[in-house]
Amino acid sequence: MPTYDYECTGCGDEFCVEQGMNDKPLKKCKKCGGKLRKLLPKSVNLIFKGSGFYITDYGKSGDRTPAKPAAKTVGSDTESS
Repeated sequence: MPTYDYECTGCGDEFCVEQGMNDKPLKKCKKCGGKLRKLLPKSVNLIFKGSGFYITDYGKSGDRTPAKPAAKTVGSDTESS
């Protein structure tokens, strides 16, 4: 469940609440009855699950070293004269 930060415009109290994404935002402070405003998140915690997030996941089966790019050739070694 996501955590949302709120601040009371009346008393200045800040608190966090776990709410579902479809829940309506809180409007009234429990301490003073003042109006609440939702704050922007201070930190975002991302959790990557599954494969495909590391360079070792893209190699061939059994090969755990990253693929090296092919060398570019600028000119031909055998020029006809």
